Amino acid sequence: MNHSTEDNWLYTISSKHKLIDFNFKEIWRYKDLLFLFVKRDVVTLYKQTILGPLWYVIQPLFTSVIFTLIFNNLANIPTGDGIPAFLFNLAGITTWNYFKLCLTGTSNTFTKNQGIFGKVYFPRAIMPLSVVISNLLRFAIQCMVFIGFYIYYVLSEDVSISPNWNLVLLPIVVLVMALLGLGFGMLISSMTTKYRDLTFLVQFGVQLLMYGSAVMYPISYFRKELPEYVWLVEYNPIAIIIESFRHMTLGVEIFDVNKFTYAIVFSIITFMIGLVVFNKTEKSFIDTV
Repeated sequence: MNHSTEDNWLYTISSKHKLIDFNFKEIWRYKDLLFLFVKRDVVTLYKQTILGPLWYVIQPLFTSVIFTLIFNNLANIPTGDGIPAFLFNLAGITTWNYFKLCLTGTSNTFTKNQGIFGKVYFPRAIMPLSVVISNLLRFAIQCMVFIGFYIYYVLSEDVSISPNWNLVLLPIVVLVMALLGLGFGMLISSMTTKYRDLTFLVQFGVQLLMYGSAVMYPISYFRKELPEYVWLVEYNPIAIIIESFRHMTLGVEIFDVNKFTYAIVFSIITFMIGLVVFNKTEKSFIDTV
């Protein structure tokens, strides 16, 4: 009788035995919950705001204008032959924003959701995944804004810019940014269950990282002005990704296959390490937070 009852269980929840455990089958089974979290993140972000979803557009536009005034007009940082400074900065801001939002949005997964994690079982990886997917929508909207200004400069300002065949690698660029943000986010989220100081470190650490990620300048300019510190930017995977995105869309700088491959490998390793620490932490974090 007891044996027959056990056979009728729909699901069996057991502890994880593998270090790297990303159960796609189980996550797919909870796809409706994942969709609800994505919908919640999108709908509630600007709820009760006057401008609502317009903030998706306003933030990168204002940031690009400020960067153009300060870094290009005042500091005279070049952007390449005939490349409008505003469009150059908008490309950098659009890519940087997606990485930053994936990182900051997933870096507090355990502390932010400790109430629901302590009451209901579901694959914990769904939470950071929902952040990455919901920010993908925001990235798509900001890309359309970038394309709109791109067309404006080509048609109205007669600017000679054009995308190149490397643009077919754009999905890989997006995937690398997602893996990098998700990996660092899961790692930081796991560590903040014990060390809350990291919460404050992330807030200004991300701002500092932006200045080392070639968002408002080309790597070639950094190489020329500060050659002794250029390795800080050249081996920064997000700087490589931003530079690659600019090359694909604006045709500036040179597409370096070796560095692009390095960024992909770095992102995969970071994601794997983040996943291992995340899986290990989710077993006991409720006793710590």
